Amino acid sequence: MSRRKVTVAVTGLNNIDSPGPGIPVIRGIRESADLDARIIGLAYEHLEPGIYMKDLVDKTYMIPYPAEGKDALFERLMEIHSKEALDIIIPNFDAELFSFIKLEKKLAEAGIKTYLPSIQQFEERNKSNLSAYGDKYGITVPRGTEVFSIQDMNNTLRSMNYPVMVKGKYYDAYTAHSFEQAASYFEKLTAKWGFPVIIQEYIRGTEVNIVALGDGEGNLIACVPMRKQYITDKGKAWGGITIDDDSLHQLARKIFSLTKWKGGMELELIRSSSNELYLIEINPRIPAWVYLAVGAGQNIPEALVKLTLGIDVKPFTRYDVGKMFVRYSYDMIVDLELFSRLTTTGEL
Repeated sequence: MSRRKVTVAVTGLNNIDSPGPGIPVIRGIRESADLDARIIGLAYEHLEPGIYMKDLVDKTYMIPYPAEGKDALFERLMEIHSKEALDIIIPNFDAELFSFIKLEKKLAEAGIKTYLPSIQQFEERNKSNLSAYGDKYGITVPRGTEVFSIQDMNNTLRSMNYPVMVKGKYYDAYTAHSFEQAASYFEKLTAKWGFPVIIQEYIRGTEVNIVALGDGEGNLIACVPMRKQYITDKGKAWGGITIDDDSLHQLARKIFSLTKWKGGMELELIRSSSNELYLIEINPRIPAWVYLAVGAGQNIPEALVKLTLGIDVKPFTRYDVGKMFVRYSYDMIVDLELFSRLTTTGEL
């Protein structure tokens, strides 16, 4: 049986200490027995390591930052499409998803498929809306408030106990043990991600995460939970292990059944000391640790591509428990000429 040829564009090539999901997504697609994929990297920074991983990425193009708006993005994507005849785009950053969702119909008209949630689905799971999300779907979440100024934050903290979590609009979260610490993190996060900043109740316990994939009809196609084994100072998992916990699967099934989520999702949870499960964050895309799911028997990137192409995908029914991932760094040697060419032409 011949493999299906497909050209897939992928963002999130910044495989650094706070890695993007692009490289593990590409690895999963590359390992498919059914897909013969040409991979086009879409990069925001000239030094994103994935650009130079020639065994994984066939060609890379620079694209405009999300702040430049969807029209600039669409224009650039059409330039790339005229050269590469893209079949699929898989965006992997929270900050870019709004533009890609808004462009979904225009991209489809141009012959480019995506597999994304609706704007309503995307916005209701926002960090600042998490309390309302918990109330709507009957899910336990920590108390949280969005703040737009130091004064806002000061008023909020008067009714909370330390420590508290201080979270950025899109990424980054810090534990603050005093108002002074919280104020410092507030300034840092607003400078990087803008407003609002979310102040969230701190829950003591064990952090567990779920990577999952939904078909938009309420069906859970894939679901792999893991416990973080090693966490960086940025809160990123640098090591983790797959676990068997039926309550995690039940929660994922409940969320996907009620919301009819379409595409990949990461659920970040805390199992408290009293054994209560708190949903602390929903990331609206595949996470950077997705290759653990691939190694455990659920190739979520491959399944996502197949769903996008309209190929029937049966829900995964098992995965290997006790599989670990350990992330590492290594140095690539790259000719300056390649960097110069990318900087000059916007493609490599």
